[in-house]
Amino acid sequence: MAAKELKEFTLEEVAQHNKPGDLWVVIDSKVYDLTRFKDLHPGGIAVLIDEEVAGKDATDTFYGLHRHEVLERPQYKRLQVGTIKAQKSVIFGRKIGELSQVPYAEPTWLSPGYHSPYYSDNHRHFQKAVRLFIDEVVYPDAQVREEDGKRPSQVVFDKMAEMNLHAMRLGPGKHLKGRVLMGGIVKPEEFDYFHELIITQELVRCGARGYGDGMLGGQVIGLPPVLNFGSPELQARIVPDTLAGKKFICLAISEAAAGSDVMGLQTTAALSEDGKEWIINGTKKWITNGTFADYFTVGCRTDDGLTVILVERGPGVETRQIKTSYSTAAGTAYITFDNVRVPIGNTLGEVGGGIFVILSNFNHERWVMCCSSARAQRTMIEECLKWATQRKAFGKPLVSQPVIRAKIAAMIERTESVQSWLENITYQMTHMV
Repeated sequence: MAAKELKEFTLEEVAQHNKPGDLWVVIDSKVYDLTRFKDLHPGGIAVLIDEEVAGKDATDTFYGLHRHEVLERPQYKRLQVGTIKAQKSVIFGRKIGELSQVPYAEPTWLSPGYHSPYYSDNHRHFQKAVRLFIDEVVYPDAQVREEDGKRPSQVVFDKMAEMNLHAMRLGPGKHLKGRVLMGGIVKPEEFDYFHELIITQELVRCGARGYGDGMLGGQVIGLPPVLNFGSPELQARIVPDTLAGKKFICLAISEAAAGSDVMGLQTTAALSEDGKEWIINGTKKWITNGTFADYFTVGCRTDDGLTVILVERGPGVETRQIKTSYSTAAGTAYITFDNVRVPIGNTLGEVGGGIFVILSNFNHERWVMCCSSARAQRTMIEECLKWATQRKAFGKPLVSQPVIRAKIAAMIERTESVQSWLENITYQMTHMV
């Protein structure tokens, strides 16, 4: 579809369109026709027909109430009919693939004038490629899916698989051998936890918390037990399709009764009479990606203690969506296992040694969560700084108020300390055996 041709107007010409039946406004040198939109305006028609708004330059009024991203939404962008002669826009949204110019919006290693002993030129090249990919491929899907609650689009999973991003999100290891990572930017044997940290933190920039978990967060924590404790036969059958984004897996440990008390799990696994199968009964709750998972890495109670077993979706496995405080794009599920029969070969690790499998898996899982949290905090700082600069109160921008500056400074203090400690821990991870 051809782009709509935009005309040029003078401010005097726009001023003639100042009635409810013919209503235009100017925002940052762009002319918008609000005649049909006025009745849909959430703030009511009175705001738009105000004599200081109708037919006038309403830039200050608009930005005192709205984020710039509003104008970039398709339903509002199409209201633009022209521009003002001899004027240029001075307000812009996020630029695809580029670093933010807002202070503290980026970690110091990406900020001009700062240096870091942790990141090499390869890390920097890798970060640029990952950011561009996520801005172009993931971000648009994230905004839509976060709203409609559907899982991330398959086309996004497929494109991520082409770059081997699913595999890289599991960290360094043998699963990367022979793969072309991010178009060949980094070799499998050179990939380290700082590369993984970059991927995790760049994904968080989408600003869609539920979608972020739906972006195969279940695989990040559910597949490592298969890689580290599954038999070669089991790995050969499960791993290829999951890393290709064709099949999905989740970690099913938490239960309503046990909560974070892993030793209190009540889901049971009993051997069949012939000893060839596990028979699993019980429930799991708050399981990320559980609604669309094909495989479940399940913590069970057995005669010898706890045992971790890979369960495939099939007879006796039922998943129900849980309504959470964030988007259902995460696929959070309540899972019921009713006499589910699983081959003994699906056991991960030693029978009765499940607590070792679970706790060793938690190390990487918690680190990933810290990576995400640190970047989410920085995103909040960026949004607060932008809004405090844009929003006016008592005739001045909010940022001119000492109490606002003090609050933002405290946020920056905590975020910088978290990132610094995270990078220190990550450095230790790259050198520990």
